[in-house]
Amino acid sequence: MIKSPSQGTLDILFRRKGSAATTSIGNYDAVGLVQGRLIDMVFAADIAEKAAGVVVEDIKGHCPQNLIMIAIFGDTASVEAAMQEIQDKLKAVKKGEGS
Repeated sequence: MIKSPSQGTLDILFRRKGSAATTSIGNYDAVGLVQGRLIDMVFAADIAEKAAGVVVEDIKGHCPQNLIMIAIFGDTASVEAAMQEIQDKLKAVKKGEGS
């Protein structure tokens, strides 16, 4: 997680966004970055948006392992909560405890 990202960091992320945001990305002071397989990142995006008032964007890149990255934008507490929820739910699913 990046707290108070610099303008240069934000510029990098916004240049690499997959497409125009469908939701306005406004008042945020933190960005959480999560990387994984496509199916896990779609699941993670859903978890994050349901857990806290955050906006999730796909970040384009070139990864030979076919991993993708999502960026979670919001206030620090919301991004932390979203990232913790992602971590907890993905662990539970991998253990066969949830869906």
